[in-house]
Amino acid sequence: MAQQGREEKLQGDFDGNGTKEYAYTKVSDCGDECEGKCETTIYFSDKNIKPITITPANQGSLYNLGDLNGDGKEEIGFYPNWCTSCWHPFYVYTLSKTGWKPLLPSISTHCNQWEEDQFPIKKDPKKKGYVIITSSKWEDDDIKIKVNSVKVNE
Repeated sequence: MAQQGREEKLQGDFDGNGTKEYAYTKVSDCGDECEGKCETTIYFSDKNIKPITITPANQGSLYNLGDLNGDGKEEIGFYPNWCTSCWHPFYVYTLSKTGWKPLLPSISTHCNQWEEDQFPIKKDPKKKGYVIITSSKWEDDDIKIKVNSVKVNE
């Protein structure tokens, strides 16, 4: 189950070395109405781990998603805050030899999905190397929640 960071600090072994690091966020150039560049950067207590910058994002929630792709490193999820709309992407990052990369394309979510406790991603218990994606789609003049099993690359 995904662990959400409290008070902007999230613990996890994101580089797979057996030692837990902390991840935390900082926002730059973003006013109360989301004017400005609005970048949120995820930093790590282990300075050897490169930061991740998400634009646009006015802060957001960090999640330790566990090891979704079986590479021995825990993936990190980020749900950005924004001043308008209930539609927000959910980002999933995995640490590679060259730095952070998306594990898969961002997942489209709507606040209805979050209110119904439909978390965007989890390991597929029935298929090794797969995750279950729960996303929101605009379909037939309504917001529909879709669930699919998707293969992830290691």
